[in-house]
Amino acid sequence: MLSPFKTFRSDLIAKIKSSSSQMEVKQIIDLAIKDLEKNKPASSSIIRFLDTMLSELESFSPMNKDVQQWSNIKMAMICFKQIKKNLVLRA
Repeated sequence: MLSPFKTFRSDLIAKIKSSSSQMEVKQIIDLAIKDLEKNKPASSSIIRFLDTMLSELESFSPMNKDVQQWSNIKMAMICFKQIKKNLVLRA
């Protein structure tokens, strides 16, 4: 059985890859982070989530993705790194 976080990450990655623009990727990520923050988790939990997302996104190869998907993946990585940086600075 998949954990809720694994399912959440899988769904989020699918939405990122199928987005029609980089702006849409950013909006999807912003909504996902707001959903996570609703439960008021410790910032360390969110950082672990971000690290896992980054790891999963980094495992993709540009050879196996179309141009839009790869652009979306790169944009998502930038967004997640920026969110992580901001969380570390706030802590």
